[in-house]
Amino acid sequence: MKRLCAHTRRSFLGSLALGPILGRVAIGAEQVTEPRTKKPNFVVILVDDLGYGDLSSYGASDLRTPNVDRLAAEGIRFDNAYANCPVCSPTRASLLTGRYPEMVGVPGVIRTHRANSWGNLITDAKLLPALLKPLGYTSAIIGKWHLGLKSPNTPNERGFDFFHGFLGDMMDDYHTHRRHGINYMRRNDETIDPKGHATDLFTDWACEWLRERKPGQPFFLYLAYNAPHTPIQPPKEWLEKVKQREPNLPEKRARIVALIEHMDDGIGRVLKCLADTGLDKDTLVVFVSDNGGDLPAGARNGAVRAGKGTMYEGGLRVPMAARWPGRIKPGSRSERVVLTMDILPTLVEAAGGRVEHEIDGASFLPTLLGESQPEAKRDLFFGRREGGPFKGGTIECVRRGDWKLLRPMPGKPLELYNLKADPQEQKNLAEAEPAKFKELEAALNAQLGRYSKVPWQPPE
Repeated sequence: MKRLCAHTRRSFLGSLALGPILGRVAIGAEQVTEPRTKKPNFVVILVDDLGYGDLSSYGASDLRTPNVDRLAAEGIRFDNAYANCPVCSPTRASLLTGRYPEMVGVPGVIRTHRANSWGNLITDAKLLPALLKPLGYTSAIIGKWHLGLKSPNTPNERGFDFFHGFLGDMMDDYHTHRRHGINYMRRNDETIDPKGHATDLFTDWACEWLRERKPGQPFFLYLAYNAPHTPIQPPKEWLEKVKQREPNLPEKRARIVALIEHMDDGIGRVLKCLADTGLDKDTLVVFVSDNGGDLPAGARNGAVRAGKGTMYEGGLRVPMAARWPGRIKPGSRSERVVLTMDILPTLVEAAGGRVEHEIDGASFLPTLLGESQPEAKRDLFFGRREGGPFKGGTIECVRRGDWKLLRPMPGKPLELYNLKADPQEQKNLAEAEPAKFKELEAALNAQLGRYSKVPWQPPE
């Protein structure tokens, strides 16, 4: 037998894990491989601004998150998962394209008003639903979209078969669901005005959609909660419950704890819907946050430095867990560094496919399946464009192994840290390690050059 090349060997091992004999399916001018076996369903749960230390399974002692904790206990917990950006829209762009957000035109938050909107999803960006469709999948997004407020960048126009949720960024109120007085709630392209707390609505809609699934038709459900993003508005009964259990908590902390626990309860209801419909055994569930916790809102990011919006670990490192009965060993734990953009190639591979166009993400499917998987040899880049004190400028970061070079604010000097020796990023080694500084600075500048070729502003 001839020795297999590395790529063929990976495909061969993947076919053993996921089923026999692979077929071919075309996606436009591209192709993906397709197994002639039963395909898994996918549920990706993305939550908003959940801190690295704000799950009981990640060390929080003042809150209870039994449902997310159960996902980790029944599957795998990641200790080194990173959001592609410390704010919302870019991370969502990376999740759905497998690319650095700057490479698809979303370097910052997309907002209602053009003068304060910092991204525009490029036309030729290929999103996950379009990659899964030729493999037989139907796709839905329930909840927060945040990648465009009008045509052509609405969920249905970008490949989702069904959309029931919120087009915009944050809600000014979890009960009225407006942003700047505008109603961004939609069911596909129909404007709707539902009653109730947004977390409950998204949970109910996700369960409704799951109950409508037909046996044998694989699906991808992208469930994106607004919680626990500001405004911190937990239902009154949940806040009262927390205050009774934790009477010494400051009001601000009690409120975000209650909002997180209410969200966790909603996730538990979705998991129960999967079980009640018998779908859970064939479903890979991935849970992750879009960025680090918002410290001014009362979030906690464990022992790491700073929080949402920054290039420090507290802005980028996030909780992440995955469950896949019969495939992921319960109680698994991984130190592997994974990014939001790695989810797309992982799901496509789990579906029996292969992404043929250029992406920046790397599949971690072998890690999920308990197989040996060497750490990916790649530089990791992070960035953010913003207004306000940023004045339309950017902050950026490159990580190479344990070394991390970052710019904390536009125009400020770069800072250098070694995360292994200094996980809390307290000792700036920019002057002490000039060779390493120059090496990473060159890599960062080269990446910024790539970004400069991609337009991020919508046409006038």
